[in-house]
Amino acid sequence: MKNRTKLPNIYLGVVMAVLYLPIVLVVIYSFNESKISSVWGGFSLKWYETLFKDRAMFEALGNSLVLALCSSLGAAIIGTLGAYGFTRVKLRSKSVVEYISMLPIMIPEIILGMVFMTFFSLIGLPFGMTTLILAHTTFCVPYVYMLVKARLVGMDKSLGEAARDLGASEARVFFDITLPLLVPAILSGMLLSFAMSLDDVIISIFVTGVNVNTLPIKVYTQIKTGVTPEINALCTLMLGVTILLVVLSNVLGKIGKPKAGKHHKQTGELCGPGQTQ
Repeated sequence: MKNRTKLPNIYLGVVMAVLYLPIVLVVIYSFNESKISSVWGGFSLKWYETLFKDRAMFEALGNSLVLALCSSLGAAIIGTLGAYGFTRVKLRSKSVVEYISMLPIMIPEIILGMVFMTFFSLIGLPFGMTTLILAHTTFCVPYVYMLVKARLVGMDKSLGEAARDLGASEARVFFDITLPLLVPAILSGMLLSFAMSLDDVIISIFVTGVNVNTLPIKVYTQIKTGVTPEINALCTLMLGVTILLVVLSNVLGKIGKPKAGKHHKQTGELCGPGQTQ
């Protein structure tokens, strides 16, 4: 009986090891003296020094961040307006159009990259940051669309109806009531789109230009000559920044929440003596 109770813990430990052991190894070998990542040559910070002297690496990182930010913003605007519009209109072909809008998620990336490359070539658009932003925005739109649409389906429609009864226009209802309620879903979709764009390699290879290089492409091309601990150092720094942002977000979230005792005291003062809440 005791062995059966230990099985879930063992399974969880194996899963956690498979997920996080590679990350731990990347962090450890970023301090490796040896140029060969699989051989430990002693503790050293020289690869961090090499990283900060590598302008091409930071240029690629900057291009990736700009690309992810622009594509997530564009996907947020298009996906939000699309989801809101589809909930307002009634068309017989509505389900077909929605299915077509979800195709960028279902189509393999290599096929999608070839389609983008062919389309941009036919219209004569030079390959570079513009084509990267257009391609990334296209496959990021469905992520925002799904989250915003789910939020709209669960939203109380009586709020908008009450605002219209009070004389508010459709634009006023959208910006004052609907949009604030959609902000969490929009931000979630933007974060997901940002991560997907920052991580993409296959589509970027097909639509990038000669003078534009993103971080995933640069790392992928360096695999042919061998990945140095410089890449491990960059991954460690990015991981540290991500953890710092998550911790900061949790701390700010806790600070923004009022304490129960303080809230109770304030409501009691508002009610006055002898009055119930």
